[in-house]
Amino acid sequence: MMEMIIEFLGGAKINATFQDTVIETDQSVKSGGEGSAPEPYMHFLGSIGTCAGIYVLRFMEARQIPTEGVRLIQKMAWNEKGTRLEKIQIEIQVPPEFPEKYHSALVRVADQCAVKKTILDPPEFEVVTKVS
Repeated sequence: MMEMIIEFLGGAKINATFQDTVIETDQSVKSGGEGSAPEPYMHFLGSIGTCAGIYVLRFMEARQIPTEGVRLIQKMAWNEKGTRLEKIQIEIQVPPEFPEKYHSALVRVADQCAVKKTILDPPEFEVVTKVS
C-alpha cells in the first residue's frame, strides 16, 4: 500500500507528506485558520481540474500542438443551501487557431481523468485507531 503521512502543524495547519512531496493545508480565517494554504476541499477540487489538464496537455504534446492560449475553467455548483456539491463543469478554452478537428477529442481525453474515475467508482474507506 502507498503511504501518506498526515501531520498537525499547529492551528488549523495540517500537511500530507508522501515520498518527497508535501501538500500544505490550512483553513480560511473565517473557519478558524490563518488562510496560509488551500483548504483540503480546495485541493480536492483542484485535483479534478489539474488531472483533466494533464490529459489535455499530453494529448496536445503528442500532436505537437502549442499550449499557448489553452486553459481549463472549472466551475462548481452547490445546492441551494451551499452544503453539497451538485455539479462540476470543465470548459476547455482554445484559441481561434486551435485545430477544430480536435475539439471533441479534447473533451474525450479530459474525461479520462483518473481522479474523476475514482469519484465515479469510489474506493472502500476504512478508518482505524492504532496505538503507536
